[in-house]
Amino acid sequence: MSKTIMLADMESFYASVEIAKNPSLRGKPVIVCGDPERRHGVVLAASRESKAFGIKTGMVAGQCSRLCPGAVFVRPHMQDYLDVSLEITRILHEFSDRVAPYSIDEQFLDMSGCEKLFGSPEEMARKMSAEIWRRTGIRSRIGIGENPLQAKMACDNFAKKNQAGIFRLSSENYARLTWPLPIRCLFGVGVRMERNFFHIGVTKIGHLALLKKEDLKRRWGVNGEILWQNAHGIDYSKVEIPVGYEDRKGVGNMITLPRDYRKNSEIQVVLLEITEEICRRARQMGKVGWVVHVYCRGADFDFPTGFSRQMRMAEPTAVTMDAYPYVLKVFQAHWDHRPVRTLGVTLSGLVDFREYQLSLTENREKKVALSQAMDTIRNRYGAASLFRLSSLEEGGMLFDRATKIGGHEAGTQRNY
Repeated sequence: MSKTIMLADMESFYASVEIAKNPSLRGKPVIVCGDPERRHGVVLAASRESKAFGIKTGMVAGQCSRLCPGAVFVRPHMQDYLDVSLEITRILHEFSDRVAPYSIDEQFLDMSGCEKLFGSPEEMARKMSAEIWRRTGIRSRIGIGENPLQAKMACDNFAKKNQAGIFRLSSENYARLTWPLPIRCLFGVGVRMERNFFHIGVTKIGHLALLKKEDLKRRWGVNGEILWQNAHGIDYSKVEIPVGYEDRKGVGNMITLPRDYRKNSEIQVVLLEITEEICRRARQMGKVGWVVHVYCRGADFDFPTGFSRQMRMAEPTAVTMDAYPYVLKVFQAHWDHRPVRTLGVTLSGLVDFREYQLSLTENREKKVALSQAMDTIRNRYGAASLFRLSSLEEGGMLFDRATKIGGHEAGTQRNY
């Protein structure tokens, strides 16, 4: 028996939240954007009215002003977006106990067996969409499929483009409806993979579907096989209920820099600040990690550069100055010395702090105690109440981010 899986996606989520907060903005070309004078003044979300002028996520404020002179710029308020996202999760839980957030504005649901409660899959989707709109003022688009992949493809390629905002794919209609689409419309195909496919004459999803799975696997490994399955609407994954905080596999943090960082010294300051943050979060979880993962993206959007590499440490740790040398080693080994736009660090391979082995050559307990004392001060007086001197140097981001969530203004607390 086939399943009924849905993906609920909120339309222009950040912009929609701002419009719901301020109804006078409805019908206007609203653009959620950071400080136009700085690099993080890029578009995070745009209302449908501004999209009609060609405004897209990732554009800089100056370009938006030229394309849409009447644009209304709104600064982001991340706490508001988080609050509304949680409220939408609560609404969806009224329809199913199998809800899995995919991102801040997308959530998967397993609605299998709920037909007697809410009607056909399309009726379920209409009821969900109406309830989300009634309680939050946010428009949703809902893709329906027999598995998460089909639901995602239905949402991205069809539900977002029709008036109802609802579309259903199945094993019966998947090939007929998706194979004529450009290959870039297939979930999992980015700019680089699209270019690779163009080189072998694959321009549509149907072209990929007709290739031999074994040939794709030989050329691109497991990823080639997965993309072949995606082209056929095959997905063996399930809607997994998120694990508890204590079961997380890793902690990470990523920063989009306010300008192009070219100096090694500036970049090192940011990497240290990020490492400090992820180690603090690991300690809060009572965890230490074996692996550091470093992400770097270059400043040129047209010719992307960067890397994503990891290294296993000699021993697990959640002490900043034990993990930081490994972070630097990974960065220095793979950085091409081109300007940097985004930096990220993740600590993974987490194990319980009680598995932390004692050392005969150094006083680790003293390091941990010092770190915990610093955590106590910061938790009580704020992230910037105690800091490393390097954060005062050029390039430091600590004070800019101390009162923000996800790099953006927190906004006001909201209760529903």
